[in-house]
Amino acid sequence: MKHLFTPYQIKSLSLKNRVVMPPMCQYSVTAKDGIANDWHYMHYVSRAVGGTGLIIIEMTDVEPDGRITDYDLGLWSDDHIPALARIIDAAHQHGAKVGIQIAHAGRKAEDAEVPVAPSAIPFDENSKTPRALTTEEVEQMVEKFRLAVRRAVQAGVDTIEIHGAHGYLIHQFVSPFTNKRTDKYGQDLALFGKEVIKAAKSEMPADMPLIMRISAREYVEGGYGINESIAFAKEFKEAGVDLFHISAGGEGPIAAAGRPGTHVAYQVPLARAIKEALNVPVIAVGRLDEPSLANSVIGNEDADLVAVGRGMLRNPYWTLEAAAVLHKEIELPRQYERGFPRG
Repeated sequence: MKHLFTPYQIKSLSLKNRVVMPPMCQYSVTAKDGIANDWHYMHYVSRAVGGTGLIIIEMTDVEPDGRITDYDLGLWSDDHIPALARIIDAAHQHGAKVGIQIAHAGRKAEDAEVPVAPSAIPFDENSKTPRALTTEEVEQMVEKFRLAVRRAVQAGVDTIEIHGAHGYLIHQFVSPFTNKRTDKYGQDLALFGKEVIKAAKSEMPADMPLIMRISAREYVEGGYGINESIAFAKEFKEAGVDLFHISAGGEGPIAAAGRPGTHVAYQVPLARAIKEALNVPVIAVGRLDEPSLANSVIGNEDADLVAVGRGMLRNPYWTLEAAAVLHKEIELPRQYERGFPRG
């Protein structure tokens, strides 16, 4: 019987457990240069010490105006590589594997003077109206993703995650709600995402798995649902995605009729639906902070990996605590053994 502490292997990525730290923006690049600093080092390495199997570094952007805010991480320059490599090397020393989420905020770039998007549609009445990218600019954006992935690989990551969820640029292209184009990127809403995937794969070692995070359901009036996301996820899988990270929403202000669930594990059925429809491994996320609940997601084969977000913000050692609660034997940091007595 599989459980939260059963090792997991996909291609060259070998994880000691099924616990994932999902990407969560820290908005902590005080120099506004996109370079990770001591906060990021402490933040990620402490979760490695805390037993996490896979750490996915927060949304890291392919150009300065692709950031949600100017306090976000970037990978548009080789100058960004050393600080990330330092974090990755240290996390590896504590047995964690490390991925990084490559992204562009599109119309949700709050600090860009003029954000860019598939179409000139603002997020809400309080947001800037974005400029629609030209066809040539979209093609150039694919190249920016490719170069960012190249730098991530040079920094030593074990896997790449492409951010196609939460109303950011790739999601904006795939959604009829935000993509009103008439060129090739409007005729095939998944085209931009597929091109980014293929560009990423061209820079990754052949045995390195590619993760893609998607919103499997939208919560705006007229937004797409699980059937539509299964259809475009199938195209993304065929383009080269090895593992899907299943979330939902983020595309716009939430409609009263489509408010997301507030109960624990409310997004797990979406993960299971993608997993079953495409016969593809998935990461489940969304209020899975209670160890026995997270364990059940694996044991019931709803997902292959479980992402613990807010719970890991509260407790860097969530994974060690979960093992104690579930009575699972794991390797503890020698310095902390007295805190987790056995027998």
